[in-house]
Amino acid sequence: MRRAVAIQMIINRELGLAKNENPLQGAFVMEELTDLVEQAVYAEFRAINERGGVLGAMERMYQRSKIQEESMFYEMKKHTGELPIIGVNTFLDEHGSPTIVPSEVRRSSTEEKEFAIATRDAFHLRNQEAARLALQNLQKTSVENGNIFAALMEAAKVCSLGQMSQALYEVGGQYRRNM
Repeated sequence: MRRAVAIQMIINRELGLAKNENPLQGAFVMEELTDLVEQAVYAEFRAINERGGVLGAMERMYQRSKIQEESMFYEMKKHTGELPIIGVNTFLDEHGSPTIVPSEVRRSSTEEKEFAIATRDAFHLRNQEAARLALQNLQKTSVENGNIFAALMEAAKVCSLGQMSQALYEVGGQYRRNM
């Protein structure tokens, strides 16, 4: 029952469709919302295109900065209550938020860490020759612009993530964020 009430509250408060008569059958509000979304998407496509397309925008870190800006904007609105969200900052249970917060963060013990390292080392030793061939194939495929996904899937059978990453760094370089 609580979940059903929460869903109705979200529809009424957050979506706003309950403020309009018959919102789903050609009502002005749905057309207006659709137009606003289309305009926002078109503006974003235009902004990416002005930066040289997706790759150009990635080089200028446009997408990352845009995501960070928007996240900060909405988090601040949520935090101040300017953007009410049912069950997050409005209509909370009288005993507090329904979110379960663990009493302590679970950390690995020294024995668990050492076991994981020993297991990885044994994996490397067991697959040494096969890993060498798989990594060479991965590098060759990468340089020749082949299907790198298939090569990664084959290499993952006998190589660790660190080995595959290092092999790709050797032929393609490593991305460093501009500061």
